[in-house]
Amino acid sequence: MSAEESDDYFASRPRGSQIGAWASLQSQTLADRETFEARIVEVERRFADQPVVRPPHWGGYVVKPDCIEFWYGAVHRLHERVRYVLEAGEWRKGMLYP
Repeated sequence: MSAEESDDYFASRPRGSQIGAWASLQSQTLADRETFEARIVEVERRFADQPVVRPPHWGGYVVKPDCIEFWYGAVHRLHERVRYVLEAGEWRKGMLYP
C-alpha cells in the first residue's frame, strides 16, 4: 500500500491497536508480559492528548487472490476441499480430492 493508504488505514484502527503498533517489537523474543505492558504505558504517555501517528515501520499490503481453498476436516484425512478460482472477473467454485 502507499504511505497515504497506510496512514488512512492506521488512522481507522482503534487507538489501543495504534498504541500496540508502537509498543510491540513484533515477533522478537519477550522476556515477560510486564515488559510489554511497560512499553504500552510509555507509548500512551508519548501520545497523550494527541492522535497516534503511524509508525514508520508499519504498513500494509493489498492482497488480490485469484484462488482460495477451504478444507473441511474429516476422519482419516478424507477432507472435503472446496476451491474458488477467479476467472474473467467471476469466482468459480469447484471441489478437489483430498
